[in-house]
Amino acid sequence: MTTEPQSFDTEAVLRADAANESPGRIIWRRLRKQRIAMIGGIILIVLYGIAVFAAFIAPYSYEHQDRDRFFHRPTALRFAGWRLAVQYYEPRPGTFQYGAVTGKVQPLHFFVRGDKYRFLWLIPTTRHLFGTDDPQYPVYLLGTDQFGRDILSRLLYGSQISLSIGLIGILIRFSLAMALGGISGYFGGPTDTVIMRLCELIMSIPALYLILSLRATFPENLSSSKVYLLIIVILSLIGWTSSARVIRGMALSLRERPFVLAARTLGQTNGQIILRHILPGTFSYVIVAATLSVPYFILGEVVLSFLGVGIQEPEASWGNMLTAAQNPDYLMNYPWLLAPGVAIFITVLAFNFLGDGLRDAVDAKS
Repeated sequence: MTTEPQSFDTEAVLRADAANESPGRIIWRRLRKQRIAMIGGIILIVLYGIAVFAAFIAPYSYEHQDRDRFFHRPTALRFAGWRLAVQYYEPRPGTFQYGAVTGKVQPLHFFVRGDKYRFLWLIPTTRHLFGTDDPQYPVYLLGTDQFGRDILSRLLYGSQISLSIGLIGILIRFSLAMALGGISGYFGGPTDTVIMRLCELIMSIPALYLILSLRATFPENLSSSKVYLLIIVILSLIGWTSSARVIRGMALSLRERPFVLAARTLGQTNGQIILRHILPGTFSYVIVAATLSVPYFILGEVVLSFLGVGIQEPEASWGNMLTAAQNPDYLMNYPWLLAPGVAIFITVLAFNFLGDGLRDAVDAKS
């Protein structure tokens, strides 16, 4: 007795595998098709990686001053044989203009000794990624500012503040929004009324004036680390309300679903139902909203530092680095001072690209 070979239906297997995919795999598969979103994600990975190792990559400390080279133009790199070399610049008498001296170069070295810092905030060291052995040949790839400080080094150190402030901010903001929005939507009644009226009260106050008023109530001699934490708390406290209202609306819908009613019947407490069934149902919105909210925190820090109530000198952040841009003469003669603005533009654009891609990827209707 012979048996006929069974045909192998490849399409049926692929459909079965697709049906068994987890939500995370489905979202990742959809996200990979969004090229712009993937580009934004790669840019952000690079930026955050640079921020983590900023002290090692930066050739100088953020407060290192070269009093002989105010407004030094960006240093050009040349090839001396097969090695990279740093061009020497000579200042023109009575001006902040610098001219390259032909044939006067110094080899660029890697893993050189320089200003002290703590690698990954723990290990004291003086090794930097690149530099020169001769202080007469400084490496100012983005030039110096009005105080003779290397803009590239301050840009890298500033990224640690300007980029991390968004991640910590959304953690606080959406923790509040999910907790209060979930409680409001699940319980309803007087609890819902009180929480929503509180949201409307906070939303009715102009955000910028509220930030400036809260900031003004604290002493001016606060350390930069305390100011940093203060900015995060202020931005989080005024930004959670809109997200809480959306989560509350989702919770109102989810609390009547059969799986929530079954959980009540099985005797689960209200806290367990909210944590295990209500809030997980809002994750698709939270992921997208959190991604799109990071630029808000970055720009908020920039505005506060630009107005002089954020991170103070000599600490570096992208916001206080842009204060020099208030002088039109600086912008006309030393355009490299706008480097922090370019970094802000790229970061915000990358977050928006990634946020748009995530929104399409988690859309259940698609």
